[in-house]
Amino acid sequence: MTSYERVLAALEHREADRVPYDLGASVLTGINKKTYIALRKYLGLPEKEVQIVDMIQQLARPDKDLLDRLEVDVACVDPDPASIRGLEKDPEKKGSYWHMTDEWGIEWRMPVDGGLYYDMIGHPLEEATSIEEIEKYPWPDPINEGRFKTLKSRADSAVFTEKKAYILGRQYAGIWETALWISGFEKFLTDMMVEKEYAHALMNKITELKMAYWSKALDSVGENVLIVSEADDLATQSSLLCSPALYEEIVHPYHKKLFAYIKEKAKSKVYIFYHSCGAVRPLIPYLIDEGVDILNPVQVNADGMDSGELKALYGDKITFWGGGVDTQRVLPFGTPSEVRIEVKRRIRDFAPGGGFVFAAVHNVQGDVSPENFMAMWDAMREFGVY
Repeated sequence: MTSYERVLAALEHREADRVPYDLGASVLTGINKKTYIALRKYLGLPEKEVQIVDMIQQLARPDKDLLDRLEVDVACVDPDPASIRGLEKDPEKKGSYWHMTDEWGIEWRMPVDGGLYYDMIGHPLEEATSIEEIEKYPWPDPINEGRFKTLKSRADSAVFTEKKAYILGRQYAGIWETALWISGFEKFLTDMMVEKEYAHALMNKITELKMAYWSKALDSVGENVLIVSEADDLATQSSLLCSPALYEEIVHPYHKKLFAYIKEKAKSKVYIFYHSCGAVRPLIPYLIDEGVDILNPVQVNADGMDSGELKALYGDKITFWGGGVDTQRVLPFGTPSEVRIEVKRRIRDFAPGGGFVFAAVHNVQGDVSPENFMAMWDAMREFGVY
């Protein structure tokens, strides 16, 4: 089978020749630059300058030689940078931190010594109280021509040359996550409770920006797109970030509107890849109702996220993309033998009947040894055969 056929089989809940494998097809299934450099050296691949695909998470863009070596089945087609930078500012060293501002005006910083990723430190709408302030904010242009400069050529190359499915990336974080980030968590969670008109106005504005982006992105790539990516974080390690009732009132309608719009605008059938870390199980029925086809990263060590139970409950309704190995404890701190046992268990739970694409739980972090990474990969190839 080709990689494209293998991924399509998983999405259609059919068993392929083996479980498809993803590394780096999105900024949610990637690899930290530190681990990437060490892995290339371990595999005897030539030293190369690392291209950063996500500045905030410090993710490396995997080179073709490594993707070929690991037989990765999915390609990444993210938008190009906008040609007008707006509020965006390049990283600048200030004392012991690197500081940067993204195109939404959100400020970030990372330690100069030993920093592995950027943390949010500034929220431009944290003092906003009126809908007028939302309308007057200098939002990034979602349909800036620069974003789509090479989208079509990269998409065609993935499908027709490499014979791979690809994930068509979004412009930014998800609707709710963007509202939380641009406002600050405390403010927007409070707004959801006591300033509902304002909260709806902000959610609607972000949804409109996303709809504009997806309309142009889907039109740009045409009929060969199979998977589109959206992402919020709806939960912590042990619980939801808000009650199901509040989610249903403030978040659910905008997800449903956006995902329906994406499927309507697509020129062929597309599958919605949706990312949420944490103990998201109580909201999975809502996600399915919204039109989500794929759940990532499937944080199997969070409360209520047992892989066997998830497969039994939702395995016929949703594809699990991730969940292949715990990245908090086992992959960075376990022995290669423990990694192997973990991978075998997750494949046993998720793989039967299809509906599973193997990836680590979220990105492979900077504290993972090459030995453990390859123990994961070897076990995946051994136990992931149908």
